[in-house]
Amino acid sequence: MLQLALNFVTSLGGIVLIPIVIIILGLIVQLRPTKAILAGLTVGIGMIGTNAIISILSTALEPAVQAMVSNFGLSLSILDVGNGIGGPLAFSTTLGIIIIPIAIFINLVLIFTGLTKTLNVDIWNLWQSAFVGIMTWGVTGDYLLAILVMVPFFLIELILADAFQPKVSEFFNLPGISITHVMALSGLVLATPINWLFDHIPFFKRTEIDPETIQKKFGFFGNPIIIGFIIGIVMGVLAGFEFGHICQLGMETAAVLALLPKMIAMFMEGLTPIAGATQEFTSKHLHGKTLNIGMDAALTVGNPAVLAVSLLMIPVTLLLAVILPGNKVLPLGDLPMLVYALCLTVAAYRGDIIRSVLGSAVYVVTMLYLSTWIAPAFTSAYQIAGYDAGGSIVSFVTAGLWPNVITLGSAQFFGYAGVGILTVILLGILFYMNRIKKWNQA
Repeated sequence: MLQLALNFVTSLGGIVLIPIVIIILGLIVQLRPTKAILAGLTVGIGMIGTNAIISILSTALEPAVQAMVSNFGLSLSILDVGNGIGGPLAFSTTLGIIIIPIAIFINLVLIFTGLTKTLNVDIWNLWQSAFVGIMTWGVTGDYLLAILVMVPFFLIELILADAFQPKVSEFFNLPGISITHVMALSGLVLATPINWLFDHIPFFKRTEIDPETIQKKFGFFGNPIIIGFIIGIVMGVLAGFEFGHICQLGMETAAVLALLPKMIAMFMEGLTPIAGATQEFTSKHLHGKTLNIGMDAALTVGNPAVLAVSLLMIPVTLLLAVILPGNKVLPLGDLPMLVYALCLTVAAYRGDIIRSVLGSAVYVVTMLYLSTWIAPAFTSAYQIAGYDAGGSIVSFVTAGLWPNVITLGSAQFFGYAGVGILTVILLGILFYMNRIKKWNQA
């Protein structure tokens, strides 16, 4: 019975599941039913709009990416199938179902014990925990170990959400919100020290090249719509498209930069009353504890700097894949989705486009190497979920996240002891952050 219920829940998909969770949360924190329902539906509309626009971007860029791969004669042995397969893959297995009650239970316990300030309502992105579990199952054959390894991965999610909430909230103007999307959070761990290094290099200290500065200095040519159009044109030229197709790609990228911020505004319209009511409720019933609502990184991808950097990183990632010795992943399906992996790192670089592109290039190097290492485990997970790899080794660029490697590695090489020790260490970090240092304490 429980299995059937959980199967039904995951079959709803993110655009239905998350609005339902938002409505329930609104009722729990004593928001009026009409406001709670409207908030949930508004968030759902924002998600639909955001997904539609990202889909436009992905559809427009896919032929360009394939053409660039062909034009430059790129040939690598591991096929990038894109992270879009991750959610359906994870939730098509029992591990994808099991992670939902496990994560909700752990999250609530940690909130009431004061070990986290993040209430994760982004149920859909729990696929990332399940994804690591399935890979562990594939390489070890141990189902129980696969269940247990999902716990430290979820703890890493909460640690990163708590640690970077102030920076992310300030840059993207998301009061009362934390991002619980590990794919987006992981890069901040590297971006923070890299930005510190930039701050100590004279050239970078003197320059500030963010979309606002560009628009002030270049006027018409600094408009985000024009920037999107120019980037699309350049990519069309690199792809070797005909003139009409080049212009079409320019229009589509310009449209994305124009429309996506409007969809993100829908997100915030729905989340603002929920966030306010949650803060009031927790202040009253949890002895004044601060609590932030954990949401998808889609809230941040409409930022003009994020979109510009993500588009610029497509040819850069292809170049890096070719020149890096030892890399075997051919970037393809994941390139249009780099926006989700790089969006929060832009906050670390304070929106500076040059810093963001250079820092992202360093980060992409790590992802390419780690996605090469993780490819056999991902191929096993791919097969467990019933997908046909056609005899190929498959992976995707953003599979090469350090939380994936740490958790999978702890299980693969050290078994139950490794997963147990990692879990204890992560709980200790949460205790230190939120009980001793009182991180982000209101």
